[in-house]
Formats: sequence, C-alpha cells, structure tokens
Amino acid sequence: MELDHIGIAVPQLEAALPLWRATGAKIGSVETVASQGVRVQFLDTGHSKTELLEPIDDNSPIARFLASGKRGVHHVAYRVDNLDARLAELRAEGVPLIHDEPVPGSRGTRIAFLHPKGTGGVLLELIEYPESAADAPHRKESR
Repeated sequence: MELDHIGIAVPQLEAALPLWRATGAKIGSVETVASQGVRVQFLDTGHSKTELLEPIDDNSPIARFLASGKRGVHHVAYRVDNLDARLAELRAEGVPLIHDEPVPGSRGTRIAFLHPKGTGGVLLELIEYPESAADAPHRKESR
C-alpha cells in the first residue's frame, strides 16, 4: 500500500485554484466521475497528488459532506495492486466497507471506500490503476 492522494472537498473547483497555484502546485485537467457524483481536479504536489472534489449534484457524497458543514480533507487514498483481493481480505477481517465491489474512479482506476467506523474515523479509499496506466505515479514494475 502506498499513499496515492489526499481528497479535499470544495464547493467550486475554480474558487479553490488560486491558493493551489500560489503554492506552486501543478494544476491538472478536470474530470467528471459520474459514479461518485463529482468533478475532480488533480494537483501534482510531489510524491503524491492532491485531489480537489466538487459535487455535481446534491446527492453526491461530496455534496452531503459539504452540506453537513464540513470542509477540507475528505479522504486519504492508498494505491493497491489487487483491489478485489484486498477487499476480500478486509471483508474477512470484518472491516466495514462502503463499496463491497470496486467502482469506476478517475483516470481509468477502480476504487473502493472503507467506512470510517472501521478505520478510526478516517474515510479511506483504495485505488487500483489499470496495468497500462502511464499516470500511475511511482508504480512498482514487479512485486
């Protein structure tokens, strides 16, 4: 497992970008992830990335997060090699899952979230890059 990105909930991507430009982060392109009800913008922030998340409708998890009065860090994402196997191991250990099966994520990835009630209060995302993903940062060639 390796840190992939930190997800930050924002009401509007465009309003959040001046801060990140001022920090020197490299601004990536915007992508809509319909399965999660968000528009995402990845920022190159060193060895891992920062993901800004904007809700595209009132029913998305990010919209509900923002509506609850929360702001800022939404989740921490870790890269795994075999998401199906990892979810099976976690399920066998009794870890509560938000997604029993992987769902589509940004950049051609497959993702699944672990429920905060089983992770010490932190929303964790597991992310698996496709084998051919050129943008899978720090991908290990063999394990």
